[in-house]
Amino acid sequence: MGTGKRGLMATAVAVVCAVTVLAAPGTAFANPTPSPTPSAGPTLAPAKDLDAVRKKLDKLYRAAARATDEYNAADEKAEKQSTQVVELAKKIVKGQEKLRKLKDRAGAAAAAQYRGGGLPPEAHLVLSDDPQDFLDGAGRVREGHHATKGLLGELTRTQEDLEQYAKDASAQLKKLEAGRKAKAAAQKKIEKQIAQAEKLESALQKEEQERLAELETEAANKAQTAWLDSGILNEINGKASEQGKKAVKYATAQIGKPYQWGAEGPRTYDCSGLTSQAWISAGRGIPRTSQEQWKQLRHIDVQDMRPGDLIIYFGDASHVAMYIGDGAIVHAPRPGRTVTIAGAGSMPILGVVRPDAGPGSN
Repeated sequence: MGTGKRGLMATAVAVVCAVTVLAAPGTAFANPTPSPTPSAGPTLAPAKDLDAVRKKLDKLYRAAARATDEYNAADEKAEKQSTQVVELAKKIVKGQEKLRKLKDRAGAAAAAQYRGGGLPPEAHLVLSDDPQDFLDGAGRVREGHHATKGLLGELTRTQEDLEQYAKDASAQLKKLEAGRKAKAAAQKKIEKQIAQAEKLESALQKEEQERLAELETEAANKAQTAWLDSGILNEINGKASEQGKKAVKYATAQIGKPYQWGAEGPRTYDCSGLTSQAWISAGRGIPRTSQEQWKQLRHIDVQDMRPGDLIIYFGDASHVAMYIGDGAIVHAPRPGRTVTIAGAGSMPILGVVRPDAGPGSN
């Protein structure tokens, strides 16, 4: 925590340095000659301290990205569980209506049996004017007995179904509540990391913020240059599929829109919200989070990627972007940034996945 605090306020670094010099043995008040008047301009932190701030910010925003994946996964799961609870509720309502009708039928059958069951079969035969009518009636009675048994069996099964639906609904409600708690916990993590990052940035002077942005760009350019210098781009010549073209068109049309964690458009996006919506627009549903995109979609060698493929970044798969060709990606970077184009090698690549992989895909 100590190292982090030293990087929190760049201006404080300069003040601490000055105090250290003044308090050093043999220097305090050693020279009666007046010290030169300090310049009126702001004292900026050294570049190395701003680079430490840059790394700290990167760490905080990556932690927020991981928490965002947790939030999105919990949100998706809660949505599915809510749908299941609703479906079970519909089944319970239908089952209750069916049970009511079965009970009415069973009651009517019982009353009919009671009305006709007071005399033995022999008496019915004697009292009948037509023996054939009696035999026909006896057959109907047997059919009625079978029907009643079937009715009672259906009644029992319906009651058992209702009990099972109720148990399933109760279990889903518990899962839903647990999912909501997980979602709320992830949201707190996100907000905490972003708040710390914003506090860190707001402590910088305008000139330092500008220099920090330059350092971020320099770091990204350095990584991209190293990636290109490997000669990888000479091997990447895949052509986009028709679905891939549609996905790229959608993603690039969002350039300039703000990043917002948990957002899937149309006004704001997080990284996986952008890629998942782009592929939905192309007619292909894919997992919502970058981690699930990495787990579930077909893995492709980097040299075989084509526009529309998704590049997963960092060892924890906490960021995703869409490859658009010529060594470039379109992505939603982080809070405070907008959807933009960047170098595909500007961040550590974990791997590449292909949403529209299937028979005949290359």
